[in-house]
Amino acid sequence: MKHRASDARLPGHAAERVGLDRRRFLLAAGGAVGAAFLAACDSQGPQAAQSLLKLAERKNEGVERALYSHSTMDMPKANAKAAGDRFPSYFVSEQVPVWDESARGAWRLEVSGMVRTPLSLSLSDLASLPRVGYRLDHFCVEGWTAVATRTGVAMTEIAKLAGVQPGAHYVDFQSFDSDYHESWDIESAMHPQTLVVYAQDGRYLNAAWGAPARVYSPVKLGYKNTKYLTKIVFLPDRNGGYWSDRGYEWYAGV
Repeated sequence: MKHRASDARLPGHAAERVGLDRRRFLLAAGGAVGAAFLAACDSQGPQAAQSLLKLAERKNEGVERALYSHSTMDMPKANAKAAGDRFPSYFVSEQVPVWDESARGAWRLEVSGMVRTPLSLSLSDLASLPRVGYRLDHFCVEGWTAVATRTGVAMTEIAKLAGVQPGAHYVDFQSFDSDYHESWDIESAMHPQTLVVYAQDGRYLNAAWGAPARVYSPVKLGYKNTKYLTKIVFLPDRNGGYWSDRGYEWYAGV
């Protein structure tokens, strides 16, 4: 598995290898649970800290959910420069994924699961829906931030068109980038700035940025924002994700 200049990478720090990114490792280390975690890492190695890490992650998620505000909007600093063509590319396939129409037919975005009206949307279908554009921060698990203008369709619009059922508490975003997918809580998916993006900085996405479409929201860390999108599935239960199944935090809120 190869990784390019990325907004996620193979875990390097001991805390990351067992489920905490660097920022949450520091937060966890600030209290009694963190102290016990550090002791376990120093004595018997990270494996001995699994139960403490799971406890810390559950507590982190509880705090993040409590702090989450559906009305809080991301506003990059006025003097923050757009990353432009220097915006990092990330994928898990051996090479940058490109949709092959000759082999797969025309790309379409399927919306299914707990919905009354399943959807199958072409890129032109997406572009014909109410358009939303935001200048947004992108927050990486490694600690860096980049700014870009994202244009697309609000997830709330997609949910309205599909008629999402009341029992849908999670959303899984699936891609054609190998087996990459990530599931979200429905509250984050319905945030006003959560978009199905098809353009960045005034032009349609290129392959490096996740064409034909991707999900993006500033309320989630970069690795939760699935590129090369093919399916949006509304679910009653969470079902993990590419990185969360490998030890990274599932909620990954910002």
